[in-house]
Amino acid sequence: MDVLGHFRTITRHHHLVMQYCFRAGLYWQGLTHDLSKYSPEEFLVGAKYYQGTRSPNNAEREDKGVSTAWLHHKGRNKHHFEYWIDYSGNMDDGRVLAGMKMPRRYVAEMIFDRVSASRVYKGDEYTNKAPLEYFLRSRDKCWFIHPVTLRQMEFLLRMWAEKGEDHTIRYIKNVFLKPNR
Repeated sequence: MDVLGHFRTITRHHHLVMQYCFRAGLYWQGLTHDLSKYSPEEFLVGAKYYQGTRSPNNAEREDKGVSTAWLHHKGRNKHHFEYWIDYSGNMDDGRVLAGMKMPRRYVAEMIFDRVSASRVYKGDEYTNKAPLEYFLRSRDKCWFIHPVTLRQMEFLLRMWAEKGEDHTIRYIKNVFLKPNR
């Protein structure tokens, strides 16, 4: 169990996301991003499975077949597309689980979350293309993300990879997050 290592990692991640959110005008989201990671349900599991190079949730999942920390986390943090899975249709037509369209403010936070995770876990090997590359490796398995949200994710991650951090954050703040979009 590495309590200090896990604490440092999640705190560094939180501060990176907070900085990006602040630059985009998402102050409350920046302050409150991933605070559930400090709860006993998530923190103790994270410290137990801490490796420093990837999410401890993956290690817990490999060990137990399920990540209880992740189930707790995704149900409390609106910047995860898994939070937005609900039944679609009505009772008569047969309901199925499906991804709901995410509000843009949470799509933006999700982009900042993915970039920050790449920066923390990749360290000196991080490039602006890393978050897009990670996304593309799993894109075909993302059948439960709403198609609009999926397109927005890919568009913003491609912009980050091709035009960089400053350009993409300006775009998110001045275009993507504006009303009536």
